[in-house]
Amino acid sequence: MLLTILEQKPIDSIAVKLSDGEAYSYQDLINLVDDMASKLSGHGVKPGMVINIVIENSIEFLISFLSVTRCGAIAAPLNPTYTVSEFNFYIEDANSAYLIVKDLDNPSVAAVQNTDVSVMQVGVSKTGVFLSDLKGELTHSREPENVEDEAVALFLHTSGTTSKPKGVPLTHRNLLASLDNIVNTYNLSESDTSILVMPLFHVHGLIGAALSTFVSGGCLVVPARFSARSFWKIQAETNATWYSAVPTIHKILLDRADSDQAPYESFRFIRSCSSPLPKEVLLGVENRFGSPVLEAYGMTEAAHQMSSNRLPPYKRYPGSVGSQTGVGITVRDEKGIELDYSELGEICVRGPNVMSAYVNNLSANKSAFWGDWFRTGDQGFMSEDKNLTLTGRLKELINRGGEKISPVEVDQVILSHFAVSEAISFSLPDAKYGESVNTAVVLSEPVSESSIINFCTDKLASFKIPGRIFFLDELPKSATGKIQRRSIADMFKG
Repeated sequence: MLLTILEQKPIDSIAVKLSDGEAYSYQDLINLVDDMASKLSGHGVKPGMVINIVIENSIEFLISFLSVTRCGAIAAPLNPTYTVSEFNFYIEDANSAYLIVKDLDNPSVAAVQNTDVSVMQVGVSKTGVFLSDLKGELTHSREPENVEDEAVALFLHTSGTTSKPKGVPLTHRNLLASLDNIVNTYNLSESDTSILVMPLFHVHGLIGAALSTFVSGGCLVVPARFSARSFWKIQAETNATWYSAVPTIHKILLDRADSDQAPYESFRFIRSCSSPLPKEVLLGVENRFGSPVLEAYGMTEAAHQMSSNRLPPYKRYPGSVGSQTGVGITVRDEKGIELDYSELGEICVRGPNVMSAYVNNLSANKSAFWGDWFRTGDQGFMSEDKNLTLTGRLKELINRGGEKISPVEVDQVILSHFAVSEAISFSLPDAKYGESVNTAVVLSEPVSESSIINFCTDKLASFKIPGRIFFLDELPKSATGKIQRRSIADMFKG
């Protein structure tokens, strides 16, 4: 059961520090989870029920998540910034029974009006959990039932960039396996302190940073929200030893490093995941902050982490997502046949962290597996020393007159231009070639379109060179800081 991650820790050790200075020990967390879980159970929460949690990063989120899973129910966190219509889709698709919020003004509350979904409001202090419904405080308690490791603990949706979002059920066993892999990869221990940067409604923040910290017995620092302005002050005050984030956040911190008076020696390591990390950013962060940057590879269906670069003295490979971390990884051709080293194909994974199937989606399940190997939909290759390199999403490859082009490769070249701060490449329909290569960029200083295109001529084959460069003030990003290629392409389709 997932709650075991809090057990057998020194009871007075600090588990969570909040930005207001409030601190919670491991014993505090256990007491609060026991309190809330018994109240949830006493007011109708049963094993197998889906419970949406719509709360910003906070102690309320952490206690709610652990309490829901302690009851044997299924936690389904959602982005608090969704619209009413988005909440309608995700809540209905999950067949949710309850909605837990901290703020009754959140649009999710309006979304469940005139439905059978019950709303609960939560507040947490050191003395206990305040839980209420729309009628008043909930005080009746009942001991929750025992929970099996094979029970589903977490329900999330894929991003849905190429199709309707798919429901991903992750069991207690899936999560525990992934957490052990993460702790072992980075040698996390009780002496480590992590700053939570990513949102807890996403596997990167929840599993990659928060729960993995609890497994290690370390301390999790939970700011109200990510702020580059206050980031280094928090790091200095808490002696944080690591953080994990998407490349966008690493780039923001790097660009502001001098103005924010960032230290030249900082973390034990810095982790990057969820989208490709440009080589220039990796090297820049390592050199400026004096910390090894470890790029990892994860996805929701595998309860987050599948591979990662390792700490020194192991060599780190810019552009590579490292070697497998307790997960089986192969590269296969379009028929499912395993390929040799350095051959390009689809990355497939299997292991105790990988989900068994999507929820209520027979067609997706039929195409998502080759036997017990899950097809990630990512293209890449494995080197002879077992390091994995990603070249892009198969569905995002640009097909220009039969030539398959990785947009990630084009991104990396254009990002090495001195005037380019951000770049994302994508396809647009083309009358002659079917698809054309295009790139949207954000500049750090003025430069012409022809300058960037000419820069590519010595670094890319002619058919890979973008036909158009689009200049933007900023690239639109998801709530987790990801840049969605298809969203960018839609902006420029005529």
